[in-house]
Amino acid sequence: MKRNFWLAGLVVLATPLTCRAVQIYDDFPAAIHSDERYVIYSHGRIVEGDDEKPVSPEFGVYDFPAIKQALFAAGGFNLIAYHRPKNTEMGPYVAMMESWVRKLVQAGVKPSHITLVGFSRGGNLTAHASGRLKDVGVNTAIMAICSKGDVTNETPLVLGGHVLSIYETTDVVGSCSKLAERSKPVSFEEVAITTGRKHGAFFQPLPEWLKPLKDWIARTSR
Repeated sequence: MKRNFWLAGLVVLATPLTCRAVQIYDDFPAAIHSDERYVIYSHGRIVEGDDEKPVSPEFGVYDFPAIKQALFAAGGFNLIAYHRPKNTEMGPYVAMMESWVRKLVQAGVKPSHITLVGFSRGGNLTAHASGRLKDVGVNTAIMAICSKGDVTNETPLVLGGHVLSIYETTDVVGSCSKLAERSKPVSFEEVAITTGRKHGAFFQPLPEWLKPLKDWIARTSR
């Protein structure tokens, strides 16, 4: 019995004491680990406020907690998913996102290990933040934000790094082809899904959009 206990002790001591697990953060993390990957997810407008599961009369429940968990699961990255207050102003929020990314890079995180992901208004915020970071070259995934192939903005946006666009064919918004053509990013991929749920396709962690997003993150975050 003593011998078995001693062997068990060896197993415990052999476990690396520096082993860390990636996490979900609801705000920018206090500690940054330069060897890890980071994804920043920005939700749609309906979630702004106090309710993490608001209900749209047309599209149903926006399940922010379920989307966070599904996006994070087995992804191998830290997920920063900030719950924005009601009536968040674009300018200050975009500046905050930019500052987060620059802090990660300054702490030693590779730009290719940083991915910005956003849907609807969150995608618009993401695109504007990414435009201000084109010199850094982070990866950007935008979902359901383009009209007539582009993002509506007084100054045309230009994105860097790898870019992914996902849109629902029954939605009023669609392809981001003009944005991609102007930006000339490192790579551009676009996925059209058809669920029949219009804008609400992204209100739930449906595999139609979640799988191509996570596959793309795995390929580009290297």
